[in-house]
Amino acid sequence: MASTPADRSPDSTLALLREGYRFMGSRCDRYDSDVFQTRLLLRRTICLRGHAAATLFYDQDRFERADALPLRVQRTLTGRGGVQGLDGPAHRDRKAMLMSLMTPTAIRHLGQLFDDEWRARIPVWEGVGPVVLHRELGLMLTRAVCAWAGVPLAEGQVGRRTADLHSMIDSGAAVGPRHWRGLLARRRGERWAGDLVDRTRSGALPAPTGSALRVIADHRDARGRPLPRRIAAVELLNVLRPTVAVDRFVVFAALALHDHPAWRERVCGDDEATELFVQEVRRYYPFFPAAAARVRRSFDWHGHHFPRGRRVLLDLYGTNHHPALWPEPERFRPERFAGRPPDAFAPIPQGGGEHHTGHRCAGEWLTIELMKRAVTNLTSTMRYDVPPQNLAVSLRRMPALPPSGFVVTNVRRTA
Repeated sequence: MASTPADRSPDSTLALLREGYRFMGSRCDRYDSDVFQTRLLLRRTICLRGHAAATLFYDQDRFERADALPLRVQRTLTGRGGVQGLDGPAHRDRKAMLMSLMTPTAIRHLGQLFDDEWRARIPVWEGVGPVVLHRELGLMLTRAVCAWAGVPLAEGQVGRRTADLHSMIDSGAAVGPRHWRGLLARRRGERWAGDLVDRTRSGALPAPTGSALRVIADHRDARGRPLPRRIAAVELLNVLRPTVAVDRFVVFAALALHDHPAWRERVCGDDEATELFVQEVRRYYPFFPAAAARVRRSFDWHGHHFPRGRRVLLDLYGTNHHPALWPEPERFRPERFAGRPPDAFAPIPQGGGEHHTGHRCAGEWLTIELMKRAVTNLTSTMRYDVPPQNLAVSLRRMPALPPSGFVVTNVRRTA
């Protein structure tokens, strides 16, 4: 049996924090292996990257999600008890609940709400100085997804709710103040969402039929039991938070248009070109760095031993930049997706496998719709200037974002 390469450090947590998205890929390159062992948070961990590894990782007979994510990530980013940490029938039931929200009509509705928010902001941007796109996008997406989800949100609350959702997103891989802000935001968010669920169940809040709030509040498991208040709150936030996180992808789309201006003309009025562009933004730029699982029962794969209970990390960023999958992976080339058949395991910016029963992100189709709408607005609905600023995307910071948040000036309407 082949020996699985092992990281030399007694614990590589500090190296992960120092190297960020490149931590796993650099070691795979160093060991000439898409599988290696290390210790993270003092726990033995197997790291994987690549198409074959992703196919293996989403085999639910071999891996489970319970207790896979570090507790610090659950306490900030995902919440405890949500769909990400379930397995078997419980996961299929909860995932079906969330996927019931992802109909083509519902996806288009959220896209239209986002469009409406964007167009309403352009006159405001025209009358002010510099506009930080990331900040504005967060506010717009919070308003849009709350309206879509049946969540009442007074204008005076938008800033606070957006800030809390941003803190949850920003804190999973952080230490110190960023992590503490995420903890507090998670507590406030679950308390707020839990109150909404209680009011919906009591009839005090008439959430629309088919809305996320109504579906989650009314959901019954296989034994006919409603979700506990806190779990229902976690799942409601699992609709709101990832939608607001799309603001990072939109900033990356704006950055790509700035760095590759030829694509600004190519995507104008061209749905096919916009699709290619959006897919390459999702592949090329860093989003969530890794997915976690645990070995359900011991097995061997390609000469590597996977002992029962061992934590396994799939390198999402590294798989999206794997040279065996993507010629010139460090070049931004949307045309690489032209004629490329669908593949559940490449690219995997929001996880791989099957949407309805697997652990792929339930909101991936929403993400693509919102990004396409954003690209259309950035190229057809408005014009703007990009002043000098720090647009470097550090792969050491997780999650990544240009430090400036992408500042635009001299905004003017074109349609």
